[in-house]
Amino acid sequence: MKTKHSPCELCVLCASVVKRGLLILVLTISFNGISQSLKKGVWQGKLTLSEKENIVLPFNFETKLVGKKNILFIWNAEERIKVDEVTLKKDSINFKMPVFDSEFKTKNYGDSLVGVWINYSRKDKNIIPFKAYFGKTNRFDFVPGKPYSFYEGKWDVTFSPGTEDSSKAIGVFTQGGSVYADGTFLTETGDYRYLSGIQHKGDLYLSCFDGSHAFLFIGRTDGISVTNGDFYSGSHWHEKWTAKRNDTIQLRSPETITKLNPGFESVSFSFKNTEKKTISINDDKYKNKVVIVQLMGSWCPNCMDETNYLSEIYKKYNSKGLEIIGLAYERTNDWDKAVSNVNRLKKRYSVGYEILITGLTGKEKASESLPMLSKISAFPTTLFIDRKGKVQRIHTGFSGPATGAAYEKFKKETEDLLNKLLTEK
Repeated sequence: MKTKHSPCELCVLCASVVKRGLLILVLTISFNGISQSLKKGVWQGKLTLSEKENIVLPFNFETKLVGKKNILFIWNAEERIKVDEVTLKKDSINFKMPVFDSEFKTKNYGDSLVGVWINYSRKDKNIIPFKAYFGKTNRFDFVPGKPYSFYEGKWDVTFSPGTEDSSKAIGVFTQGGSVYADGTFLTETGDYRYLSGIQHKGDLYLSCFDGSHAFLFIGRTDGISVTNGDFYSGSHWHEKWTAKRNDTIQLRSPETITKLNPGFESVSFSFKNTEKKTISINDDKYKNKVVIVQLMGSWCPNCMDETNYLSEIYKKYNSKGLEIIGLAYERTNDWDKAVSNVNRLKKRYSVGYEILITGLTGKEKASESLPMLSKISAFPTTLFIDRKGKVQRIHTGFSGPATGAAYEKFKKETEDLLNKLLTEK
């Protein structure tokens, strides 16, 4: 991510239209082989980002019984993430989120759950109070008003306007003639993934929770533009944002942000894989192959989306001469912890390619580890290398499935490039 507010470093951003749907996390709950049921139906969950200012991030989830197991679905748009790392003890229910290093610790009171969400990937302000209420089907505590799609379309967004941290984004929202809204923010380094909410008295309210992100956006309008918006990321970050409608707004190309330094045509590195075997891009396995090098971290939601995509690409093109190497810049110096986090990601997305543990954290260390590249601005950053070992493209960030058209454009451009490189001798 380029700034503190970015999703993955949050990670990297990019945004575009999303169809209404549900981001859904699936939780399988069992205890000593004996199933324990939660009340079945829809719940409203609330994360208290600031008790002093009463800033609350809401989201919905639904519980169902599948066989003898309780299944829980968290709604955020159209994605499903399965969670099966759950422990129960008496009236306590603790569930660890998939991929990301975070978990809920709660107590079940029948019609409510009370506890905390702990984000272990953060070193401070990482414990947020959590409550959930059975039977509350609304996401935000507003009575829906008259349908009016004021926010439908593209918006020219400025985060932290008038400050040295000011940055640009594109907001793309869809309402379909209703007061309900879905969408995301697209930046030069990635996207904010799935956001869902409502238009209330002219203002826009959007939220997202996916195990890493805890995002709350409030956009206040004068009837023409967003004049006084607030963005909260967990309990550790708050900034203002403004926006004006602009259907032609564009950002810099993601292929112009990180470049090869003068005098370099290729990259070189060696790191250990999760089995502590040293792997180098100069190994015979990668010679005369088209290689994708993915700079990433298991903590990064945009990297998660890209890993899911690259895993499918690897299956499709590996037999034609494609190899992929992931370089993991984890948020821990603990080797075993880093391996555990990476292996959870690999298992989740059936990753067949190598992901190496760099033992380094942050974009500055990533830049130092690959001195042949100019500054690394975001995770993920992805290199496309031809059969002769020459870097043909460097792509900063990732436009994930929440961005709709931008995601489809990225996929087409990527496969067009791969087909070209794979046919070259």
